[in-house]
Amino acid sequence: MRVAYLILAHNHPNHLQRLITALSSNLSACFIHIDRKSDLDLFSGIHGHNVYFSEKRIPVYWGDFSQVKAILSLLKMALSQRPKFDYFVLISGTDFPLKSAAGIENFFDRNHGTEFINLVQMPCEAMGKPISRLTTYKVRPSNSRLIRILRKGMVKLGATPKQRNYDAYLRGLIPYGGSTWWALSRPACEYIQNFVSRETRIVNFFKNTICPDESFFQTILGNSPYKAKVGRNLTYTDWSEGGGSPVSLTDKHLQFFAANPSIVVSDGYGTGEVIFARKFSDEAQDIVAELEQLIRQREGLIDNSPPQSLDR
Repeated sequence: MRVAYLILAHNHPNHLQRLITALSSNLSACFIHIDRKSDLDLFSGIHGHNVYFSEKRIPVYWGDFSQVKAILSLLKMALSQRPKFDYFVLISGTDFPLKSAAGIENFFDRNHGTEFINLVQMPCEAMGKPISRLTTYKVRPSNSRLIRILRKGMVKLGATPKQRNYDAYLRGLIPYGGSTWWALSRPACEYIQNFVSRETRIVNFFKNTICPDESFFQTILGNSPYKAKVGRNLTYTDWSEGGGSPVSLTDKHLQFFAANPSIVVSDGYGTGEVIFARKFSDEAQDIVAELEQLIRQREGLIDNSPPQSLDR
């Protein structure tokens, strides 16, 4: 099972190197996008087997279509590679696997055909996916000051409505929402790529929505033949403290992973095993080292049997 990892990164280069090393195998490759707002020199020491950096660097802003654009850029690059990859896994540069590279490849082999992406029909207040994310026109951070002023003036004069009718743009598609991170089969990714090339009006609509990284891919697949094959995504995150970002993982989480050979999550997106965890920083090397030790022991990569006696 050949796996392409699509990695969005903007900080923590030391951890990114640890992540790449952990994912490396003869059947995998890492395709990395470094935010154009980040200092590329900080990542100059990154190396590894089958590691490719996107030459097209996009300034990525939270909750903006720039994130979708960066993902599509990585997806295009990975889909063009030969030999072909079977699965495409979108993760951040602060993730880390809960299995070895071989263990991940075996997981996809056992679950071949499943599309791992969180998916709920919008609106879904319980999962924080209000329809206002689509109806509210979002001025993009990359827009010029003139465009911002013109937009405000047009709304004030009534020339442009405050709220948009998403049905008029989606052409009958049901809107879906979910989480940024996913793992999709090659046919599903090719379907997305073809959709983007064909449905430019729908793509342009999402450019001015709120958090399109949590609805763009979901809406495409939610209205496709692949919806019947969808399972929850594969990334463990701890949102227990609330706020707009998950907590950084600590020894407490490591103890949880050690106590549960298979990490199963159950929520509004469904029930399923997770094989990646988020998030770790450059300073988390000790926790990551312990996690790697745990994975090696769990997968039998370390011989824990007592030494044999030399007595005859």
